[in-house]
Amino acid sequence: MLSGLQNITKVPELKKRILVTCGLLIVYRIGVYIPTPGIDNQALSAIFASQSGTLFGMIDMFSGGALSRFSIFTLGIMPYISASIILQLLTVVIPQLEKLSKEGELGRRKITQYTRYGTILLSIIQGMGIAVGLESVGGAGSSSVVYQPGWGFRLMTVLTLTSGTAFIMWLGEQITERGIGNGISLIIFAGIVARFPSGLVRTATLIRTGEMSLFIGLLILALMVGVVGLIIFFERAHRKIPVQYARRIVGRRVYGGQSTHLPLKVNTAGVIPPIFASSILLFPATLASFIKHPVTKSISDYLTPGGWAYETIYVAFIIFFCYFYTAVTFNPVDVADNMKKYGGFVPGIRPGKKTAEYIDKILTRITLGGALYVSVICVLPSIMISRFNVPFYFGGTGLLIVVGVAMDTIQQIESHLITRHYEGFLKKGQIKGRRT
Repeated sequence: MLSGLQNITKVPELKKRILVTCGLLIVYRIGVYIPTPGIDNQALSAIFASQSGTLFGMIDMFSGGALSRFSIFTLGIMPYISASIILQLLTVVIPQLEKLSKEGELGRRKITQYTRYGTILLSIIQGMGIAVGLESVGGAGSSSVVYQPGWGFRLMTVLTLTSGTAFIMWLGEQITERGIGNGISLIIFAGIVARFPSGLVRTATLIRTGEMSLFIGLLILALMVGVVGLIIFFERAHRKIPVQYARRIVGRRVYGGQSTHLPLKVNTAGVIPPIFASSILLFPATLASFIKHPVTKSISDYLTPGGWAYETIYVAFIIFFCYFYTAVTFNPVDVADNMKKYGGFVPGIRPGKKTAEYIDKILTRITLGGALYVSVICVLPSIMISRFNVPFYFGGTGLLIVVGVAMDTIQQIESHLITRHYEGFLKKGQIKGRRT
């Protein structure tokens, strides 16, 4: 596969797309280190350093370290994801939005525009909540981490954080349009990967100083490799439904009469459910953690990673979004109608409604297995942190996103190479499906 990567440079369009993607991701990583004005960053970093492995550590992972530095990209891409979730839920409920989503490219552009508006609105709300909360956070010597509290600081923070989120949203759209892969997913991917080296260095330091045994370190490494293998296995697993096409005579030509199959992925939703679930849990928990009130404090305590309440709600949200996103992206009725239109049928199943019910029944069963697999992978970090005191947010959601995004990006690269007939790369690098 590595030798086949040389063929990428022989495709000018693909080479340009990869360079554009890398350049925009570098711009994103540079922005993570640009601080928000009016904050004592050293005092704030010391506070967040004591919060690793908690809610703030998880938020910091998704923002690529922007939260601990309180940079202009502190909010990250989470407001955009939250707005997308809300709009998709409203599409199912509101007939006008459902009709708009079926109007093709024009409808999708309109929905994208609504998502942008929702992103800005959520960014303003979260930015104001964070600004107000920071004014009550004490640094060294019980002094505030904010140099000059007041409405000037609040408005400046809201404007800075909202602009940062809007810029990240624009970067993601540019990567999707002009680069390779899904821009939003790659931004999250870059943020998580950027934190892996520092986590490995801290782990090695703990082993060298004797605070962590070498056996535990090797066990963590073995578990990481095992989790990656498990993710690859399930992400490529699919169920094949046999499909037979009847013969059709059009003029002097004979069409159909062939056997094929309809592949249904075990995890059709991919990495979207844990991202959606995390964003929903992080939004109220973030606001509650900054507002000093007994009710909000209890909410923040309940929604802290590692607690039974958080893990239970997290798993429930993952299972829900696995089914929800699968239902949004895959419609058995449309698939059955298209098969019937072109003379296709499942052996032993009547075309049309019966075929749609059969496909939906199989999809419901395998989605349950995929949802349970994603849930197990995503709660693994909390177990590792509580049992072995891992100094960085290991495995689980992070590895699922990294491996899933990497595989999707490689598939898109292979698709570009297929159009150029670089079979030498494809024979060695093609990702094959696995039948369950």
